[in-house]
Amino acid sequence: MSERAEHRDRLRAQEFEAFVAGAGGRLLHTATLLTAEPPEPPGANVRARRLLSAALARTYADWDRSHGGDPYDLARRELALRFAREARQHRRPRGGVLGRLTPVERLVLVLRMYEEVDEERTAALLGLPADRVRAVCARAVAALRSPGSRGGSARPAPVPRGTP
Repeated sequence: MSERAEHRDRLRAQEFEAFVAGAGGRLLHTATLLTAEPPEPPGANVRARRLLSAALARTYADWDRSHGGDPYDLARRELALRFAREARQHRRPRGGVLGRLTPVERLVLVLRMYEEVDEERTAALLGLPADRVRAVCARAVAALRSPGSRGGSARPAPVPRGTP
């Protein structure tokens, strides 16, 4: 490998490490909210950490192609898509407040309320119409406000199929 290529790879790794150092905590919190795992005690959110590691690995693989774009947006998108794929396969109830929600309700609520992604971008990311995102978000908020309910509709919302 040439010196120039080695320097480029070293620089790429340093940029990515700086990104993870700055955004890793928030991304882990987002993954923990998505998986509805408890953040405490340390290490309790194993599924969230595994989800984040896979999303960051993909983000690193696409790092060179994403220059000029927002790396946080890329990592968040990958995190959301991986969660949606995983939720399609495993529909186990989770603990905690958000655990009462279906995976899609949790995903929409975390993107809209915690990550502050606007309705149109959330819809585009999930491959859903904007009015569906609005309805899922409203249903999730209502479910969280009503004490003792399961936290969702009688029938779980389907996970979007058109996601990559």
